[in-house]
Amino acid sequence: MTTEQNLIGAIKKLESAVAVVNVEPKPDLLPHFSRIDELTAQLPVHTNRELIHYLRNKSYAKARLCLEGRQTEIEKGGCLR
Repeated sequence: MTTEQNLIGAIKKLESAVAVVNVEPKPDLLPHFSRIDELTAQLPVHTNRELIHYLRNKSYAKARLCLEGRQTEIEKGGCLR
């Protein structure tokens, strides 16, 4: 599996954990963030700059859409990138 595919999976796992954050016991989200950061560090230098921007700014929903080739669905944020 590629780093990009692993990132999609890691982001989806984070999204699933966030969806149940109001249940007891609360899920530990830190391992999800750590895994995404680890995978981000493994991306090649020629990686799409927008994707890197989303990952560094913790815009994981946008990063997932970018990784899935769904850039037209990404709403522009306040930084106007």
